[in-house]
Amino acid sequence: MADAFPLHDRLALVTGAGSGIGAALSLSLARKGARLVLVDRDPDGLARSEAAIRALGREVGAHCFDLTDSDRIAGLPDAVAARHGPLDLLVNNAGVALAGRFADLELSDFDWLMDVNFRAVVRMTHAFLGQLESRPAAQIVNLSSLYGIVAPPGQTAYAASKFAVRGFSEALRHEYAGTNLGVSVVHPGGVATAIARNARAGPRLDPAAVASGKATAERFLRLAPEAAATRILRGIVRREPRIIVGRDAAQVTLIQRLMPVRYWSLIARAME
Repeated sequence: MADAFPLHDRLALVTGAGSGIGAALSLSLARKGARLVLVDRDPDGLARSEAAIRALGREVGAHCFDLTDSDRIAGLPDAVAARHGPLDLLVNNAGVALAGRFADLELSDFDWLMDVNFRAVVRMTHAFLGQLESRPAAQIVNLSSLYGIVAPPGQTAYAASKFAVRGFSEALRHEYAGTNLGVSVVHPGGVATAIARNARAGPRLDPAAVASGKATAERFLRLAPEAAATRILRGIVRREPRIIVGRDAAQVTLIQRLMPVRYWSLIARAME
């Protein structure tokens, strides 16, 4: 949609709001005058984000639960509407990671990651769709990843979930083309969050190898969450359909476009 999306006094819900990109984006939205609803499974992080927004004098509500809880998601729209009114902006940001090649993973861990990274996005979107459709202007913003554009070895579960978020978001955007409801999909590169540090690991992996792999992954997580939030916020206001976050993401996206099948051979050499 061409028209800018107004933020002042609009109600925005952000999942994964207790840390990382979610916390930074929630604070940025509050500074632009938005009212906030925060969701996170970490009570301490959620409380810090809520306190920071209250300190700005903005309206904020917090809901502490795990996004694998489909019943809590189903009941959330009524709770939000009763306290704050209908939602204008839904940001599906929460995500988790799983370390290890596919042969080293348990399917239960694969399913857990898909529940958080993809099915929660679908459930949250479906739950709030009626409220969003009723607003004069509304926006859904789904966090995919650079790994929703390229798929490295050792990231079968994570890449599968983020490619799924991308496909779901793009199809949904096409369904709502020309309406009040816009859909943006976000592809961040290496953002300095705790996602690699907190990743689950396949049970057959050597713990020392897991620790080494996490340390290596964290070396590529360089962009400050605040910088990522600034870029995402600009994309929300402009109602951009695809929001690429970080120079690394822009470079890798270009390589994938030029070499859609053989991109990883070039990227792997560059990483070495």
